Amino acid sequence: MTDFASLPLSPALRPGLEALGYTTATPIQAASLPPILEGRDLIAQAPTGSGKTAAFGLGLLQRLDPAVTRAQALVLCPTRELADQVGKQLRKLATGIPNLKLSILTGGNSLEPQIASLQAHDPQVVVGTPGRIQELARKRVLHLGGVRTLVLDEGDRMLDMGFEEAVREIASRCDKHRQTLLFSATFPDEIRELARQLLREPVEVAHDGAESAPAIEQRFFDVDAAFRQKAVAGLLLRYRPESAVVFCNTRKDVDEVAGSLRQFGFSALALHGDMEQRDRDEVLLQLANRSCNVLVASDVAARGIDVEDLAAVVNYELPTDVDAYRHRIGRTGRAGRKGLALSLVASRENSRAEMIAAAQATPPTRESSPLATGRPAQPAQAPMTTLRIDGGKTDKLRAGDILGALTGEAGLQAKAIGKIAIHATRSYVAIASELAPRALKQLEAGKIKGRRFRVRPL
Repeated sequence: MTDFASLPLSPALRPGLEALGYTTATPIQAASLPPILEGRDLIAQAPTGSGKTAAFGLGLLQRLDPAVTRAQALVLCPTRELADQVGKQLRKLATGIPNLKLSILTGGNSLEPQIASLQAHDPQVVVGTPGRIQELARKRVLHLGGVRTLVLDEGDRMLDMGFEEAVREIASRCDKHRQTLLFSATFPDEIRELARQLLREPVEVAHDGAESAPAIEQRFFDVDAAFRQKAVAGLLLRYRPESAVVFCNTRKDVDEVAGSLRQFGFSALALHGDMEQRDRDEVLLQLANRSCNVLVASDVAARGIDVEDLAAVVNYELPTDVDAYRHRIGRTGRAGRKGLALSLVASRENSRAEMIAAAQATPPTRESSPLATGRPAQPAQAPMTTLRIDGGKTDKLRAGDILGALTGEAGLQAKAIGKIAIHATRSYVAIASELAPRALKQLEAGKIKGRRFRVRPL
């Protein structure tokens, strides 16, 4: 099965498929959708970018009864960023289903509005993080007894983050005769045991990405551990990727490397789990709208990164296993584009490097790392700058209002304006960096939709 038209899908799902431009199924969709649509439990191994969200999304939406106003499907994700990403895609897939209520319930957001929304009207589809779903279920405002489809997305990371107890409790609150779908990039023993206890005679499918593997150029660079920061800057200056994610193994390294790269003139930002949620959201937004050209991140924090055209991945230090390495570099080279994966290798990491190289169809090349010696005359600055406007959906602001203010009073051409994101109480707009000071001045002095709002650059 490679064509969605050959599947017994509800006509209500066709508009969503068309809106997303889906015609041919990816390998993981082709392998998993038939048993999912048959109502079977499923355990699926699939890397990031393989199309798994559409696979379980079509399955859970197919089983929905829109006339029943109660939670019928629940998707658990390890991070808020991934939950937001999954929720948005499910909403697009559900375009043809009238009056569907989908709630994204995650930590890092105020609890009270979520409680009020649940008390006003039960959602039919819930996407959330285990901690917040557990909390709302215990408060008896989120009712899971009618959940007929339970999806555990990126199950390995949920266990890595300590959510096993919460996942088990949440599963126990769902319909005993539910369908359970477990998706994971890796399958350690803990995942196998969880699947054995929560799933009933599951169908197993696996997709390692080989059939549709992106064209990723992989290079290893020998480095003295004391010069890693100069080496990272040296690699970025040599290859000049338009956007890059630098992966670190510890939070301390994340902060230090981001600070070091800024000293070398890069628009570098840090992303790790100890940051406030709003700060994490703003960092991801700046990466997506090209206001930051280098993101330095830990593995867990990076789970929410959703950038279609990421030019390069850099490993500040090699991960400890092959699956983690594949997961990291799989963030570049998407949508048919070429990718670049650059990894620093200190002498104590030689065994890791050999293990990772042996697992690749084409082993990475290996050479000495270039070292940056100082801030270049022409620093690699990001092409866009993000302005934050302290007004949003609650002020009835729309993207068109902000665009109009910028192309009107501010006199900017539309091509100088990038992505506009409207949130509840804040909005963000990306402006070509050389024009950002002018846009900021005009927005501060002028009005948007007849009102003045505070504006500042991120």
